[in-house]
Amino acid sequence: MGLIFTVFGLHGFFHFSFIPMPEMSEAGGTFMGALMGTGYFMIVVKAVEVLAGLMILTGRFLPLGLILLAPVTVHILLFHVFLDPAGMGMAIFVVAMQLFLAWSYRDSYSGILQANSTPAGQS
Repeated sequence: MGLIFTVFGLHGFFHFSFIPMPEMSEAGGTFMGALMGTGYFMIVVKAVEVLAGLMILTGRFLPLGLILLAPVTVHILLFHVFLDPAGMGMAIFVVAMQLFLAWSYRDSYSGILQANSTPAGQS
C-alpha cells in the first residue's frame, strides 16, 4: 500500500510515462477536471499520498500514515462506486489493505479512540 501511494503520488507531480492514464467515465472526468481546476486540491492530495505512502513504506509513523490516507482511500472508493465503476477492483484492494493495516496496528490508536479523555498534565 505504501508503494502504491508513493508511486501514484509522485506520478501526480512527474507524470511517469510507464503509468498509462486510464479511460474515465464522463462523470468521473468532469469531477477530476473540477478538482484539478482548483489549482491546489490535487497538489495537496498527491503530497499527502507521497508523505503517507513513505510513512507506510518505511514503517516510520505508519499508523499516522494510515490516518492521513484514510480520507483519500474513502474518496477513491466513493469515486469508483458513484462516478467511475471501471476502477472498482483497485479501489476495493486499496480499501482492504487500509483496513487490514489499520486492524494490524489497532493498539496504536487506543489513545484517540477513547470517548472521554483529558489533556496532558491534567488528571
